[in-house]
Amino acid sequence: MADITPPLRESTAKNEPGFVRAIGLFDGTMIVVGSMIGSGIFIVAADISRQTGSPGGLLLTWVLTGLLTVSAALSYGELAAMFPHAGGQYIYLREAYSPLWGFLYGWTLFLVIQTGTIAAVAVGFARYLGVLFPAISPNTWLVPPIALGSRLAISLSVQQLVGVLMIVLLTFLNTQGVRLGKLIQNVFTSAKALSLVGLILLGIFVGKNAGAMTENFSHFWAIRGAVPIEPGANFLRSWVPTVTAASGVIGLIVAYGVAQVGSLFSADAWNNIGFTAAEVKNPKRDVALSMAFGTCIVITLYCLANLAYLFVLPLVQIQTAPDDRVATAALSAIFGAPGAAIMAVAIIISTFGCNNGLILAGARVSYAMARDGLFFKSTGKLSRKGVPQSALIFQGIWVIVLILLRTRRVDRSGAITYGNLYSDLLNYVVFAVLLFYVLTIIGIFVLRRKRPEAERPYRAFGYPFVPLLYIVAATTIMAVLLLYQTQTAGGGLIIVLLGLPVYWLWSRRRGPAKQAGSSSG
Repeated sequence: MADITPPLRESTAKNEPGFVRAIGLFDGTMIVVGSMIGSGIFIVAADISRQTGSPGGLLLTWVLTGLLTVSAALSYGELAAMFPHAGGQYIYLREAYSPLWGFLYGWTLFLVIQTGTIAAVAVGFARYLGVLFPAISPNTWLVPPIALGSRLAISLSVQQLVGVLMIVLLTFLNTQGVRLGKLIQNVFTSAKALSLVGLILLGIFVGKNAGAMTENFSHFWAIRGAVPIEPGANFLRSWVPTVTAASGVIGLIVAYGVAQVGSLFSADAWNNIGFTAAEVKNPKRDVALSMAFGTCIVITLYCLANLAYLFVLPLVQIQTAPDDRVATAALSAIFGAPGAAIMAVAIIISTFGCNNGLILAGARVSYAMARDGLFFKSTGKLSRKGVPQSALIFQGIWVIVLILLRTRRVDRSGAITYGNLYSDLLNYVVFAVLLFYVLTIIGIFVLRRKRPEAERPYRAFGYPFVPLLYIVAATTIMAVLLLYQTQTAGGGLIIVLLGLPVYWLWSRRRGPAKQAGSSSG
């Protein structure tokens, strides 16, 4: 039988009565793998290949992403072992710095990072289901777009409805207990990992194209078709140059920095197992191991998948894949028309499993914030089944709002086009995600100074060099994004800063006593 999490000291993470410790090492690894693998690996290679301009650049981007992600996971393990409580990164930031920093992370996670990703994955699920069932269309309206001012609208298409139903179903299933949630995760993660392995084997051994291989590997580092990367704001153009990957060292640094947006986002959510630490059987060991094993598995699969693309498709076909669907183009080259349907099935499985993991884990951060008096009080309570049911429901409602809200743009001819609000928001938060990762890893150094005698069942691998590697590399990428994707990076910073007045309001509500007990740091 799974045991019940014992109460924790108020000064470290609040009492957590009722959480069921049912997640083992395999389950935790499946949460990491399942949360990381969504639809990005099947799409972002097109954009990366346009930015880097060479087969070698495409693969090197993923290798760099792998080094960054694995080094971050190995570093996070120390914090996960120190604070094996619900909330993960929210707790780490709170304890290293102050409740404000934890809140800013939790605020951004709830507002956009987790919920926006869940919304995007849900609509992606519906989009690919529409390949098999054309009636699931983005243009078949149940409620046509209704303008909410000049820039926003709300609508309900059949495609949106399917995304909403997916959220409702997975939220409901996760309110039934962590055992059911982890079972769904294990089944779908195993299925999609096998699907990705199948894609790799088909590309490398069955569908390899001699012409594509000669073109790609005989000119492995030759740059062609690289798009110009312009400064991200007009005021920067007088001193920040427009570059391509062929513009020398600076051009390469910028190209690889910008290319990391797609690859890092596709490899994100590896930290989600930390959110569920209160439900892990042996959290001081297995949270860190799950992060390490899961990230290594996913990065290996990602690198091999991109190698498979290069075996099947010449670089120019990767760069110009219709709608950037590189995996679909690869399978279509192998199987013809049925390739699109095969890929659709693989992505349907992948997105379903991905969203289950994201929904399961994300609600635990809202729960931890509420326990500190920094979120709605009801979200800080567990149901009889030992899960934060109210937090799951609040999360689901906000995801549905993000799915229904649309961006509204009117061109010069008066034509109106509609986009997805969550898509715009997600573009903004890549910078914010990196910012919080850097702050969290710096927190390892801070806590070693502040709490040298604290128990550390696991110490960061390669300390201080591996954590420093991540800090320097991620900071460099952030600097590139500020210069060359200024609007989106600045937008992400604004989203984070909008949490300051919200924190002030919550802090006033929770009162002096609550503030004194929320953190020992």
